[in-house]
Parts: sequence; structure tokens; C-alpha cells
Amino acid sequence: MVKSGDVTVEWLKNIEFQRNPIGKATIEGVVHRKLNPIVDGRGEVTELWSEPWEGFGPPVHIYQSGTDYGVVKCWHLHEIHTDQFAISRGKVQVTLVDIREESSTFGHVNVFFLGSLNPGLVRIPPGLLHGWKALSSPETLVLNFQSHVYDPSDEYKFQWNCVLEDVWEPKNG
Repeated sequence: MVKSGDVTVEWLKNIEFQRNPIGKATIEGVVHRKLNPIVDGRGEVTELWSEPWEGFGPPVHIYQSGTDYGVVKCWHLHEIHTDQFAISRGKVQVTLVDIREESSTFGHVNVFFLGSLNPGLVRIPPGLLHGWKALSSPETLVLNFQSHVYDPSDEYKFQWNCVLEDVWEPKNG
């Protein structure tokens, strides 16, 4: 079993990736919940996280990340903490890759498009390579409801195009 800190680009390039249907959580431990805006004449309200929701853990650290249009923020993974992403402004593509050798879904790729037209919350367990691309201007706001207080020693980063460069939408042509 490869630990997060031992993952290299060369090792990643040897994985035979299996792309799965867009919007389906097929990777072991990933949970996707559609969020339901309540709209009235004054605007709308959207619940982003609630304790009774199955599969989601209580957040210990919450942050918001602004990403400029067209920017891909990835690849990274964590050994310890779980991310739980929701989008409060704009539209993003969130991509997850299972690189846990012991997982029954090793090599699987999941893609989710989240935003105001398709609000959702995605749980990303430790050991998954993941990131997002901002698909709307001027920026998108990603909210992360983390399971642990942020620790830079649990952040393993790789170039956005080291593997699966062609996974990022939109595809022109």
C-alpha cells in the first residue's frame, strides 16, 4: 500500500484509470448529495451541510476558496482528512481519482459538475487524488467542510496536468 507522501508522478502514470459516468459516486467512500434550494420571491436559501445527512461527517474546519475562471486547482490528496465540497457561487468541475491500492475502486475516476444550477455536496475521503476547475466567471467559490483542522503536512500536491490532463471540461471542438 502506497502512503500519500510516497506517491510520485511516475507511479501515477502507471495507473490504468477507469472513467465512470459523470455525476455518479462510484468510488468507495465518496458520497454525493444533491442540495435543494428553496426559492421564493425574495431569493433562495440552500442548506449546505446538516448533521443528520448520511455519509457526511461533522466539519471541524471550514474554509472558502475563490478560484478565477478557467483555473484548475489540482492535483492533491490527503492521508488523514476528509474534504466535503459545496459551491456557493459559480460552477465547477470536481474530479476525484481513487489511488488507494487496497480499494475495490482503485483507478476509478469520478467527475461532478456543481454550482447554482446543480447544487451538491461531495464527500472526498483520504487517499483520493482530487481537484476542481472553475467553469464560470469572474470566479467560483468552493466551500470545504473538512474533518480535521488544516495541516499543511497532510497536503500532497501534484501538477494539474501530470495525469488525466484531458479530463478537464470544457472540451472544445
